[in-house]
Amino acid sequence: MKAIVATSRTPEVLREMGARLKALRLQQNRRVSDLAADSGVSPRTISRLEAGHSIGTENLVQIMRALGRLQAFDAFIPMPEVSPYDVERLRGKIRRRASRRGRDW
Repeated sequence: MKAIVATSRTPEVLREMGARLKALRLQQNRRVSDLAADSGVSPRTISRLEAGHSIGTENLVQIMRALGRLQAFDAFIPMPEVSPYDVERLRGKIRRRASRRGRDW
């Protein structure tokens, strides 16, 4: 297994993610066909994911749920933190879009 870092290219990230999910499946002693039946995703989709190919988000969520790892998305995409300054400035308004100004990139 390799670390995923900011300079990792997308194909490298997909391969590593697939390898980690395969290792998790094997750790749980599950066959691809069993995971497919539990997740509602085709065995081919699971094999493609484990080989480092891109699959749909809905399929990924179903696979993660079947593996018992749905909570991993909390670490993957944490809830945005709101500063006290923003709370006062927005006064309860929910931000719906980004402004054109203030981009750091």
